[in-house]
Amino acid sequence: MLVALTVAGSDSIGGAGLEADLKAFASLGIHGACAVTAITSQSTQRVSRIFPVQVEHVLSQLDAILEDAKVASAKTGMLYSTEIASAVADRLAGEDFPIVVDPVMAAGVGDSLHKKDLVQAFNERLFPIATIVTPNRFEAEVLSGITIENRNDAKKACREIGGMGPKAVLLKGGHFDSALATDLLFYKGRFNEISSPRLGAHVHGGGCTLSSFIAGYFAKGEDLKEAVVLAKARIYDSIASRYAIGKGIEVINPMAAIEKDVARYSVLARLKGAVKEVESLLSSSWLPEVGTNFVFALPRATGIEQVCGLEGRIVSIGGEPAHSGGVGFGASKHVATIVLSTMQFDPEMRSAINLRFNEDNLACLRSAGLSIGRFDRRKEPKGRKTMEWGTAEAIRSLGFVPDVIFDMGSVGKEPMIRLLGKDPEDILTKLRRTLV
Repeated sequence: MLVALTVAGSDSIGGAGLEADLKAFASLGIHGACAVTAITSQSTQRVSRIFPVQVEHVLSQLDAILEDAKVASAKTGMLYSTEIASAVADRLAGEDFPIVVDPVMAAGVGDSLHKKDLVQAFNERLFPIATIVTPNRFEAEVLSGITIENRNDAKKACREIGGMGPKAVLLKGGHFDSALATDLLFYKGRFNEISSPRLGAHVHGGGCTLSSFIAGYFAKGEDLKEAVVLAKARIYDSIASRYAIGKGIEVINPMAAIEKDVARYSVLARLKGAVKEVESLLSSSWLPEVGTNFVFALPRATGIEQVCGLEGRIVSIGGEPAHSGGVGFGASKHVATIVLSTMQFDPEMRSAINLRFNEDNLACLRSAGLSIGRFDRRKEPKGRKTMEWGTAEAIRSLGFVPDVIFDMGSVGKEPMIRLLGKDPEDILTKLRRTLV
């Protein structure tokens, strides 16, 4: 089995530190080894005490691990003092595996986790051996000496830190005010922006978990940029599925991606079962000329590949609705895009089906008491994708996610009704109300 190493402090509440690191490794199918640098008395509200481990014992832990196991990658987290940081840097310098340096200076609750002299040790000892450094905004300002107020400042800070020796710098975007959570990757003299929807959540353990995911993907053989992209997607799920364990901030869930994978079978089976009932409920007057698609997304889905849809479409055969294909993830891309756009406004609205537009069908939907929104394709801005823009436009116009979104079509584009729901069962309930 692959082995990844974390050199970090212990968090007594179990939400950050090496406890979060080990869970992150485990979620990737990797065995986690650990060298403890400090023991914290920590809760979701504060850090009340820090007990640093003696340098000699930190090194003896590293020796025990490195002399026995074949370590595929490593990360450093809380190092606390220049003595510990320098000793760790010296011990890891001769090892032939990628190293992620998370320059931890404060806990998620805001309390300091380092001595004032630690910054120099980061800059002079650890960064030269680092494959990638992963500071947040505050840490990047301290390390670079640059106040970061905009994107240009962020790039200057990355260049400054990059000049200290690491192969790459990832400036995390969680502490910036923007619609998206955009991380800035500086690698081989170039900048790349890696974005995900902003969840607006203050969580415990986010930085630790992200750096562990990157180290985990390094262990699995991914190159640097791909490791960062994959880790970014995984941290989104982890934050989105955060949970409360105490009276303070919520704790990140490093196992979230596994939970999403477990949900795949249920999502597929429920959609497959619902298709049979749709065939019995609908008449051909409800089927668009292009056919009907039906989708159901995984919780917190962020891409088409996480939305289950029909392979092929429901069409009229001999005057009766019929679907001859299967169901699978990544199918029904147009309707899947509608669901993904809707989930930006309400993550619980994970299913949709498209239906024929005509005034009689629209009247039936209104008579069933369903809320209805619309968009006008003629007003679509250049460079925008219709389903993303149109769905968002209809929702913003109403101020809430409706049951139905329709458009009147345009040249070469069939007018269409889309029925939205929380899941396939919700879609079926709305169809029954409409077709009584």
